Amino acid sequence: MLKFILIAVAVILVTIGLVKLVDKFIPSKFKPVLTIALWLLIGFLGYQTYLSIYEPIKFNKLKNKRYKTVISSLIDIRDAQLAHKQVTGKFSGNFENLIKFIDTAQYTITQRRDSTVIDKELTKLYGVDTTKEIVVIDTLGFVSVKDSLFKTSDRYKSMMNVPVGKEGAKFKLQAGYLEQNDIQIPVFEASVEKDVILYDQDPDLLMQENQVVSVDGVNGNMLRVGSMDEVKTIGNWPKTYGANE
Repeated sequence: MLKFILIAVAVILVTIGLVKLVDKFIPSKFKPVLTIALWLLIGFLGYQTYLSIYEPIKFNKLKNKRYKTVISSLIDIRDAQLAHKQVTGKFSGNFENLIKFIDTAQYTITQRRDSTVIDKELTKLYGVDTTKEIVVIDTLGFVSVKDSLFKTSDRYKSMMNVPVGKEGAKFKLQAGYLEQNDIQIPVFEASVEKDVILYDQDPDLLMQENQVVSVDGVNGNMLRVGSMDEVKTIGNWPKTYGANE
């Protein structure tokens, strides 16, 4: 973009020089037409230079606005998935099942307390009462997952829909297991491509956005939370867009 700006400015300066040359050397009867044409060219190049600066600024503002909206939905998906894992021990790879889970599932509210009881084996062995310390977990009650995560909102029922960008687009949801040290660990990933979020924007700017590698940008060609290749539930966006953990 900087190269184009420098070229455009150079052409404008050259064109202004041509206007002066026309005024000095061209016969009077041709001057009005050529002068107008050259000033129109200057105006056109000036406008193109303005667009080359303004369009990326406009693109970034819209991109940031759409990303924040999409990230809010990804956070809802992650919260729902973490609740699903807490209750069932695994993540869901299907939005329909995840929504049904939120509608019906409950957290169990427990309380841990220390207690002392008779150790029967040691009492029998030594012939005197011998005690041992244990941890008792009491069930205090239950609370709805829906009420806990979303309160009175029903936005979770449409969390599979990408809220901005291409109409009708859906988030891609995957779930499974990764093996580490002979242990099967549940993982999930929810994602959407930048091409979907910014489908109606300048193709060149979108191509540049898909190639971003930056600490304050969203690296890669998609927004996602979780991973099918690593044990993590964070998002791939920087904290400037909101908490990703």
